[in-house]
Amino acid sequence: MTTPLGASVDSDAGGNGALPGTRFIDPAALARIGNLELVARWVVEGFLSGLHRSPHLGFSTDFAEHRQYVPGDDIRRIDWRVFARTERYYVKEYEADTNTNFMVLLDVSKSMQYGSGPLSKLEYAKYLAACLTYFSHRQRDRVGLISFDDDVRAFVPPSAKHLQQVLHELDRATPLGKGSLVRPLAKVAESQRRRGVMLVLSDLYEEPDRVISALGPLRDAGHDVVVMQILDPMERSFAFDDAATFEDVETLVRLPVVPSRVRGDYQRLMEAHLATMSKRLGEHRIDYCLVDTSQPLDAMLFEYLLGRERMRTVK
Repeated sequence: MTTPLGASVDSDAGGNGALPGTRFIDPAALARIGNLELVARWVVEGFLSGLHRSPHLGFSTDFAEHRQYVPGDDIRRIDWRVFARTERYYVKEYEADTNTNFMVLLDVSKSMQYGSGPLSKLEYAKYLAACLTYFSHRQRDRVGLISFDDDVRAFVPPSAKHLQQVLHELDRATPLGKGSLVRPLAKVAESQRRRGVMLVLSDLYEEPDRVISALGPLRDAGHDVVVMQILDPMERSFAFDDAATFEDVETLVRLPVVPSRVRGDYQRLMEAHLATMSKRLGEHRIDYCLVDTSQPLDAMLFEYLLGRERMRTVK
């Protein structure tokens, strides 16, 4: 059958090797929808439904928000002061003691504007960020965002009430200047003293040593650092047909290239770079995930989040 986004739903996921709980949303469907909040809500609700899970509300002393009373709620959580003012029943919800800060660090350098398909790398990264932020918000984590190129460009501090601000900044993020991780991530490490999850979304077009140097302060500060390297499939395959002049969108350097003559060497160099990046980040206890922008969004989220769950269980 079909979903509201036009993606197919496998009614027998376990019978053909597909992942249970996923709806396999094609990137082309995301491009037609465009609304970050709608897509994030739809993907995450489908993910949670597939896992038969729901977000857990805690009972710590950190007040989060009110919501209207519904039959079945614990009447001990009714806020009688609010009732005295409004003559309506509202219950208090609290942030769980285990709640954490979840910060998206989004690369908005010009190289992120490339896309051979319906979505550019930046657009795909926005959907990833929106879905994972929405997921964390549902778990009562404090969510925030920093976008950067060679410096910090936008900042939303982590808060249980900042989902809409994060989505707004994601929506308005546009490719800007030349990218560099070192300076903006140093500022993040300095400003974010409370330990949390730092999700870095970038194409990582820097030498592995510079990437490790940039991420080191975050890891040393006790943050759980997660890196998702966003690449377009053409950046790995170099499956271009005709000779053309290629231009670096950040440095504006132009180079005439005959793809058929350099494809083999290019692919070997690219795969070696990716293998080195994965190995080096793993050695520094930084979670790494290679993301292909042609891959269905929710299938990737399902695989990755289950991987994170298994890692926490092992630890």
